Amino acid sequence: MDDLERELGPPEDLEDDNYSSEDTSSKGGRKSKLPLVNHMCVETQRETGFHQSARTCLELIREAMLHHRWQEAAEYMACYPQMLEDLTNGIRHEYKELIWRLSTEILHHHPNSKLEDYNNIYERMKHSGVKHYLMISLEHSFHLLLHSHIEDAKRQLSAAESWRYGKESAAQYQKTKLIQAYRSLLDYIIWCDKKSTHSNSDYHNSGDNQEMHNYFRQASVNLREILKNPGVWDPFIVSYVEMLEFYEDHTEALKVLNDYAYDNSFPPNPNAHVYLYQYLKRHDTSERKLMKVLKMLHVLVPSHELMLEYSSLLLQSERKGDLQKALGVVLEMLDFACWRSNLDVWMRLKAIIQKLQLQEDWKEVILREMAGRKDWWPALHFTSFHASKDSEENPELMKVKASLTKIVCPDLNLKYTAAGVTSGEWT
Repeated sequence: MDDLERELGPPEDLEDDNYSSEDTSSKGGRKSKLPLVNHMCVETQRETGFHQSARTCLELIREAMLHHRWQEAAEYMACYPQMLEDLTNGIRHEYKELIWRLSTEILHHHPNSKLEDYNNIYERMKHSGVKHYLMISLEHSFHLLLHSHIEDAKRQLSAAESWRYGKESAAQYQKTKLIQAYRSLLDYIIWCDKKSTHSNSDYHNSGDNQEMHNYFRQASVNLREILKNPGVWDPFIVSYVEMLEFYEDHTEALKVLNDYAYDNSFPPNPNAHVYLYQYLKRHDTSERKLMKVLKMLHVLVPSHELMLEYSSLLLQSERKGDLQKALGVVLEMLDFACWRSNLDVWMRLKAIIQKLQLQEDWKEVILREMAGRKDWWPALHFTSFHASKDSEENPELMKVKASLTKIVCPDLNLKYTAAGVTSGEWT
């Protein structure tokens, strides 16, 4: 609605920024710069009757939309595109975007809207100017895709991909790259359909295999180029890797995932490390390499669900230092309220402490890890409220937590107790 507010306000006179002596106040000698309320239909020197009618129409559209009167909004909207004929103020392109956004929003909510209505709006707005051509084409393809018109969506993006218009082409370079990426994603979707049909068929035609491979090559051309443009490209990377994995090009798949995860020109992205870990796990990579990937994920998101797997790998490791790392990983998970009532995490903590107790210095290790937590952990996990709640909802969880209280908080008198379980007793 911000665009609506801007359009509903009277046109600003930007030609004269000077202060006259008549505008100054008696105290400061300057005109107040405090914002004033814009009245919606106030006529100014530069506002014609046409402008006033258009602004009134826009106000009525806004009121109808705010009250979900979509049929009324559509009727007013049929008149408002006349603003495209207004060449004053140099803001004709703003009217185009406003009409585009309002029209699609009304159609989205209108009970009788049809796909043809969307197509008409998108085509009209694309050819009313070039400034928003690429983004309108992309949105049009999304709408077609939602209605399962994949081939039509691809044709929209293919046309936009080859679109050129003087200086606008250079200004919209990044949007062109985005168009190319989504066009390749549609090739991937079609490839998936072909693969599914091929795998479910008893008769395998070499022509079908070649057609499927052609879609792979078309998709891979631009998907391969994505890593040259730093950004978050999760769905594109996953799609490309799936196709490479299908054709058993594991070298290229691993290179793509490693570059996406460890290239410093890309923004930090936890998902990049998740995808790499999942790929390595599918291909029976050594536990040491898996831990290396999860170690980086732990730095980015210590509360990630894969930290449970990371702690398991550390717990199984023969290295002495890994056991202490496992303790730290699980405690950090429990620092977050989302894991507070998770039995698996508390069971993992108990297993780590049991193994840690085989070492002579186990008490010192736990005290070091808990040193910064003793002031707030009891309030997070070990109050009488938690005891009552856990006793009612998950008695097994309460027994595990009660057996750990004197171990993780030995100097505190906690009110968290479970019937039949002595604090610090293993059950």
